[in-house]
Amino acid sequence: MIISRTPLRASFCGGGTDIDLYAHKEKDGGMVVSVALNSFIHVTVNKRFDEKVRVAYSKVELVDNFENLEHELVREAMRICGVTSGVEITTIADIPSKGTGLGSSSSVTVGLLNALHAFSGHDASAKQLAEEACTIELDILKQPIGRQDQYAAAFGGINAINFTSEGISVSPLEISDEIINRMQNEFTLVFTGISRSASKILAELPSNQEDKMSRLHHIRSQANESRRMLENGDLSSLGALLSEAWELKRGISSSVSNEALDSLYSHIIKLGATGAKLLGAGGGGFFLIHGNQDIRKALISELAPKNKVLPLMIDFHGSSIIYNSFS
Repeated sequence: MIISRTPLRASFCGGGTDIDLYAHKEKDGGMVVSVALNSFIHVTVNKRFDEKVRVAYSKVELVDNFENLEHELVREAMRICGVTSGVEITTIADIPSKGTGLGSSSSVTVGLLNALHAFSGHDASAKQLAEEACTIELDILKQPIGRQDQYAAAFGGINAINFTSEGISVSPLEISDEIINRMQNEFTLVFTGISRSASKILAELPSNQEDKMSRLHHIRSQANESRRMLENGDLSSLGALLSEAWELKRGISSSVSNEALDSLYSHIIKLGATGAKLLGAGGGGFFLIHGNQDIRKALISELAPKNKVLPLMIDFHGSSIIYNSFS
């Protein structure tokens, strides 16, 4: 049996500038500053006695031919890795794997590729995993998404990820252990209780394309600011920047927020948060929140159990093979 473990991610600033239509058009490309989370997608791959393919996720599929799989990510990962029969594959998520804004679909894809490559006897680099995941999601399945999630999941850590027409580069931020500990104490995730389709939101055409591009330019500049703030340990300023980023994102599409999300955001700020933003494409999922060390207690007291409250814990390993009985 092979078991891969792949982190989810939270992005501080820059989301949306990793879309090819922006990154390939602008001179400096796009940039996202993000962190890999200590919450994971686990993928297991095991050899079957027969040549069928069994896949277990929120449903179970058993097929004679992998081409008949409904799970598109599994089917295309199997094709790329050359593992097309006689296997049983399961995916297990620490956090619900759809519509959370934590990049879960890309983490599933990266984890599938890592496990299937290992099953076939090959080691895949983080760069290879990210590139192949992008190939599956953007080129083959034509999903209207960006490229930040695949790289965050594959590499792990706290990174500034640059996207240009010439390629993608991952730059780990130079952050002291003291600042990392403060990040984990001061940043909190709150689940809105709403799941949504990121692809549908990202595919929605804005009524004012010029306004959208102007907002994305501003979001791109915020990525530079957030990198400096993290490396300098200026977390309060970064918290305020999250709220600025949220206001910019809300103006891009009418699907990004709604009355319930706006009400929850206002409640979070009234509880004493320095700032907050909804992660991912919007429409639901998790809020990323900054505040002093008392904010998490206030959030739990006021919002739990209706809204799940989680500390931001960081993964520095990226997608990893944590068990290989064939080696």
